Amino acid sequence: MKRRVIITSVLVLLPFAASWWAADQVAHPPRRPLQNFHHEFLADPAAHGVVLKFFTCADSTPVIVCEPAPSGVLGKRGLLIREQLLKKNNQLSPLGGIIGNLVLVHGRRGRKEDYLLIAERFCAAGFRCILPDLPAHGDHPGIVACYGVKEPNIPALALHEVAAKFGFEAKPAGIMGLSMGGAVGIRSAAEKDAPWRAAVLVSTFDTLENVVQHQASGLVGETCGSVWQNITGRMFAWKTALPLNAASSIVLIPALRCPTLVAHGTADRVIPIECGRRLYAALPSGIEKRWIEIPGADHDNVLITDFPIYAEMAEWMLRYVPDSP
Repeated sequence: MKRRVIITSVLVLLPFAASWWAADQVAHPPRRPLQNFHHEFLADPAAHGVVLKFFTCADSTPVIVCEPAPSGVLGKRGLLIREQLLKKNNQLSPLGGIIGNLVLVHGRRGRKEDYLLIAERFCAAGFRCILPDLPAHGDHPGIVACYGVKEPNIPALALHEVAAKFGFEAKPAGIMGLSMGGAVGIRSAAEKDAPWRAAVLVSTFDTLENVVQHQASGLVGETCGSVWQNITGRMFAWKTALPLNAASSIVLIPALRCPTLVAHGTADRVIPIECGRRLYAALPSGIEKRWIEIPGADHDNVLITDFPIYAEMAEWMLRYVPDSP
């Protein structure tokens, strides 16, 4: 009898314990330390054709500024993307020149240094790249991730403060975000007087609720997944003072007024491609927009398949961000 009571108690408490863990992972993602490739890049940025500058914003957001090297020397990624862009008949600026600014926003469990290899490519196309850490990630002192709800001011703040610090014009500018970073990008672009001339959103969710529901159902089945999602949502609200449904990108994306490219991997098991399709469908009809499916890409390798996604993103930014000649 006693054993049965213990077993019953464990079975009752298990969903709550699992939901507590899941909510903690969502609200407080484990921070990734610097990786070997980060150290390699930071030790010799010139080998990648860039110059790095470091800054901390007034709100304590750490930022790396990545600019094309004046020498015009390129790393292998820079050489490849310029070759790809020229094959697509894009007009490129001389090496070392800067034609605009891009703010690159990382995803959950990411950090600004993850985007150094992305910035290398955009710098080769002629852009200055600004890489901020989001709260609860990298070196940011914030401890709670709110999936865009409380972070929409960070990209524009980083852009304007870095421009003032290092003496360049903040505009023209574009924004690119991956996953959670895309949600931040949507909210930033929906802000009044947003500075962005173009946006690129990669593997981004429509609602955080849908992502939690999808992942819970995949683990424990649809019925139990709904229960798990509900409990996780309550615990997330307790940890963040935000309901889970507050993290809804699809509510705000109709407010975007800049040209927007939405890309998603066809094999994404974290944020299903249907989430990306719904976001794209919700974009207003009066703006330039494009949908790209990246064949066979999952969530974690969406930017490292054989599909030339960097050339597609860079071409989009080249088309809409710089001033007209």
